Order: sequence, then structure tokens, then C-alpha cells
Amino acid sequence: MQARKKYVLLGLCACCWLVLFYCGGGAQLRVLRLLTRQRGEVMRPWPNWTDRAFLPRYAHLDELLTDPGMIESPRQRRQAWSTIYKDSRCRMETCFDFSRCRRRGREGFRVYIYPTEKNDHVSESYRKILTSIGESRYFTTDPREACLFVLGIDTLDRDQLSGQFVPNLDERIKGYPLWNDGRNHLIFNLYSGTWPNYTEDLGFNIGQAILAKASLNTEHFRPGFDVSIPLFSKEHPQKGGERGWLVRNATPPRRKYLLMFKGKRYLTGIGSDTRNALHHIHNGKDIVSLTTCRHGKDWEKHKDARCDHDNLEYER
Repeated sequence: MQARKKYVLLGLCACCWLVLFYCGGGAQLRVLRLLTRQRGEVMRPWPNWTDRAFLPRYAHLDELLTDPGMIESPRQRRQAWSTIYKDSRCRMETCFDFSRCRRRGREGFRVYIYPTEKNDHVSESYRKILTSIGESRYFTTDPREACLFVLGIDTLDRDQLSGQFVPNLDERIKGYPLWNDGRNHLIFNLYSGTWPNYTEDLGFNIGQAILAKASLNTEHFRPGFDVSIPLFSKEHPQKGGERGWLVRNATPPRRKYLLMFKGKRYLTGIGSDTRNALHHIHNGKDIVSLTTCRHGKDWEKHKDARCDHDNLEYER
């Protein structure tokens, strides 16, 4: 009987202790003070090892998701995107003035090219685009007849490390009387952002202009408004040559190449894992993937065993 009383007493003590521990925060502190306090000892917050000076601050979720090799955080990229693509809801019916295209009936669609300024350097690729438009039946030299406007400033390469990058573009286009926040304008772009991040930052606000861009992010593509174009090199001919290999109703289609890619192979940063993982699909026959490591200022510091061979194949 005495043993049973002892067990009951111990059980009641344990239950009381658990109630104090989980529910009575103030009572818990008071009990601990009575148990641990010594004469002459100065009371400190319990427990002593939670001193703020010895604990690192908590990281924000965006910081945890950030690649250590990246300079910009996801939050910074989103802020840049919200500035560049502030008219992300643009559609033809909301950001395009069709009245400019109906002034002469069916012949109302005319394209005007801004005159190239004296000190501006225009790349060979952009010159081909402007020449093709200038030689078409839609070109006009009178901006009052124009339905669509194309800048004379080269916007193809918006990599700040590139020699073809045009600075202060935002200030320049805002000074054009015809700009009108980009309405009825068409902007061409092949490259954007800067190594190693290569974000969507064009370095200027496109406003309500239509964006014809290579590798356009689906997050910013405005359906029925923007135009997705392929990435082409400066050697790409201005006019087409022989007919292609694809023949109608041919199964399988008679074509020389099933897949072809030629571009930069990022050694670090965004896209490096993907392009490094896909090198094995190259067979030199119907699948051709040519990459070069030569880009950025410090590419040689990050070069791997395949770089020399890849660079030679790319140049060849």
C-alpha cells in the first residue's frame, strides 16, 4: 500500500511539473529562479546561452534561395523586372494605336525607321534588320504615315560588358517626340543582362513597345503582343538562299539537322548547369551543339577540361 502511494505521489508531481513547463511561463521562471539562484548572484534572462550577441540573425527566405555565386538576389531581380516590364498587361487592343494603320486603307501599314545618329555604332546584325525593313514595300520615310516605328539605335546587345552596348538609352529615347511611351514601337533584342546573371534587364524601360526578343522569359512574354525570335549570329544572311530541307507531308521530314545550337557555355551562374549537362547530345550529324567558354572578363579562371576543344569547334 505504501508503494502504491509513492507511485501516485510521483505521478502527481510529474504531471504538475509538465503543466508548469508547458503552460506556466512565468511560474516556470520563478521556480527555476528559486532552484538556481544563489546569494549575491545577479539575475539574468533564462537561459543564459541565448545571448543575442552569440546568435546569427535569421536569414530571409529570399536569401536562402539565392545562389551564393549570384550577385543579385531574387528580390532585386523582381524589382528590376517590375521596372522594365511595368506594362506587363499590354495587349494589341490596349497598347497599340490601330488608327495609325487605317489612314490609307489596306496600304496603311507603314514602318518608319528612326535616322541613325552620327556617333552611333550599329552592329552588322542590326544593320541587316534595318536594311530588310528599308527594302520592303512597307517602309516609309514619312513618320506621319507610319503605323509602326523602329529605333535606329542598336538594341540587339544589352550586355553591359559588350562593346556593342549603347549607354544612356533610356534618356535618349524619352527625348524622341514620337516615342509616346513606346506605343506602336518595335524593339529588337538578342542579348540582355550581364554575366554571370544574364537577367532580363535591357537597361531601359520599353514602356508600351512591342518586344521582339530571343530567349524571352515566359514570365514576361505578353501573349499576342510580344514576338519570340531565334538567336542568330552576325553571319546569318540577310536574305534567304536555297529552300529548306523540310518538305510538306514527308514522314520523317527530309532535313539535315534535327537540332542545332550555337552559343555561349556559361561556366558559372545561371544556365551553367543546364548547358554543361547537355553537351553529350552533340553527335556532329543530325544534332549539333557548339559552345564557347570565351565570354566575360574572368572566363579563364573558371575554364574546364572541355573549354579548349569546345572553343576550337565553335570557331571552326
